[in-house]
Amino acid sequence: MKELFSFLKDLSANNNREWFQANRARYDAAREKLDEMARLFILAVEQHDPGAARLTPKDCTYRIYRDVRFSPDKSPYKTHMGIFVNPLGGKKGIECGYYLGLEPGRTVFACGTYCLPSPVLRAVRQSIFDLTDEYLGIVEDPEFKRIFPTVGADPLKTAPKGFPKDWPHIDLIKPREFVAMTSLPDSFFYDEKGHPGSGPAEAGRRLAPYIAQAKRLNDFLNFTILEYSSLR
Repeated sequence: MKELFSFLKDLSANNNREWFQANRARYDAAREKLDEMARLFILAVEQHDPGAARLTPKDCTYRIYRDVRFSPDKSPYKTHMGIFVNPLGGKKGIECGYYLGLEPGRTVFACGTYCLPSPVLRAVRQSIFDLTDEYLGIVEDPEFKRIFPTVGADPLKTAPKGFPKDWPHIDLIKPREFVAMTSLPDSFFYDEKGHPGSGPAEAGRRLAPYIAQAKRLNDFLNFTILEYSSLR
């Protein structure tokens, strides 16, 4: 994994096609490490979420090339490598899954889902409103909060339409994105001193408690997402 992080660090400082082509062999080696980590990540998720067993690294990893068509940033390459294990819908599904974003100094583990269609987002909010105690039992659990201090991103400034503004837990349903995230140090994936047991296999083992807590949130949200989809 050290090779992967080293490549991404250098790519960040040289984000152009000429440098990338000159370092293509390094990218290929980093990509092999990514696939190795993806296989181990899938296995780690499978221990808690058996549906992941059907997935391969190709089902869970992304291209390094950026879509710059509508972006003011024309840098051609991403400076991170992502793995999204979604046992229900694959990496293009709207269901919740388990995400590992590898980037020097900025690696994250996340769960939940982004960009829900408006009707599904409202259904998720309604579920939290109707099943508040169950939801709080997850997101306020000390072990969950140790890993994921906050849940939700890009919150509304006021109550979502159709919900009472004076509801005591209104902040629970303000997020536009129901995702929980935690940072991981680079040393989570490799040991600078090369100690035995370091590397992707050890990282997969260390991720187990993160995945166990992530599944609790994913299961709650996915119940509503799947229920809504079945009624369509």
